[in-house]
Amino acid sequence: MRASRDPDGQVRVGLPGWTYAPAAVGAAFLILPLVAVLLEIDWGNFISLITSESARTALLLSLKTATASTVACILLGIPLALVLARGRFRGRSALRSLVLLPLVMPPVVGGIALLYTFGRNGLLGEPLEAFGIRIAFSTTAVVLAQTFVSLPFLVVSLEGSLHVAGRRYEEVAATLGARPTTVLRRVTLPLVLPGLASGAVLAFARALGEFGATITFAGSLQGVTRTLPLEIYLQRETDPHAAVALSLLLIVVAAGIVLLTHRRSAAVL
Repeated sequence: MRASRDPDGQVRVGLPGWTYAPAAVGAAFLILPLVAVLLEIDWGNFISLITSESARTALLLSLKTATASTVACILLGIPLALVLARGRFRGRSALRSLVLLPLVMPPVVGGIALLYTFGRNGLLGEPLEAFGIRIAFSTTAVVLAQTFVSLPFLVVSLEGSLHVAGRRYEEVAATLGARPTTVLRRVTLPLVLPGLASGAVLAFARALGEFGATITFAGSLQGVTRTLPLEIYLQRETDPHAAVALSLLLIVVAAGIVLLTHRRSAAVL
């Protein structure tokens, strides 16, 4: 490892030469499958494949439900991140572990958990059924499934931003007589807005690609619960070319989201 100086005089430490070989293998492992998808595309029929009625319906449903779940993540995630980052109470570490559990939980397990919570005979589903409210296997179930797997992404991003921002400006505002709600609205949220935006984008991306919890809890009803990932899965059995074309469409959308997040992070840095 060698050190060098930039024109401005700052010392830059180089990387060990051996790191480039495994880095290249790791990059190839992630990039080659994407190249394989591109090679399998039926470019002559690509437009017709991604603009079929079932594809358009699935994409529109995915965008609608992902947007709704992102809004839910923002409404629930901001208070939750604030409590985890600023709250002082016993069991906070245990609560954080439970909140982050969906990050490592298999999505299908999350779907089963949601089914036994909001299903017809579930913990909350049975009382709701008494009022004529059915959630499982509906569009609402899709939004709940997406929110369940996406919420931790927003909480993690926002909680990290809160820790980085610190309490100094909040304490100054409180010393000047600002109420807690005013401090939150005028000081805290503006400080962590980049983290909130990044968390919301990541939550939207996770919701857009959700599959396991959705198919387990919401099923696959065209126009009701069949999102784009479910449409790709079904097309794989009947029309592989359509499945590949729709996969590329989802990859492009995901890449755009990642690029947007990267640009926001770079702007902050």
